[in-house]
Amino acid sequence: METKVKQNGTAKRQNATVKKDIQKKLTEQAVGKTVISEKTVIAEKATINLDDRIQKFEKLRGLATQRERLTQTLSELTKFNYNQDDSASFHIRDSHNLEFKTTNTNLIKLVTTHLQSTLEQRKYEIEAQIVEFEL
Repeated sequence: METKVKQNGTAKRQNATVKKDIQKKLTEQAVGKTVISEKTVIAEKATINLDDRIQKFEKLRGLATQRERLTQTLSELTKFNYNQDDSASFHIRDSHNLEFKTTNTNLIKLVTTHLQSTLEQRKYEIEAQIVEFEL
């Protein structure tokens, strides 16, 4: 013996919901509203966020590289300042091969001290940018 169980119209409700959704989409398209599926929107957001995140990561890497170079330059400058004797000379050359040379130790000390303080300030600025950086 088989007994058949009635589903009390659940199939009709599902069909009615599907029909209403289709009618709603057709109405929106007819009115001029463009309907974009949710999957497409989610995929585009993920792509944009991934690209932005990669660009931000590259920017962070650039900041870290700048900090490393500044640290190295400061270390070399500090070694020079502490190992400097009376036989130091200072040379500057531009792109036109014009040169400035001096052996004046007071001037060399003044320039290196100013350069060191400028580089330290820039290093602190870069470190602050790295700390505040958000991926």
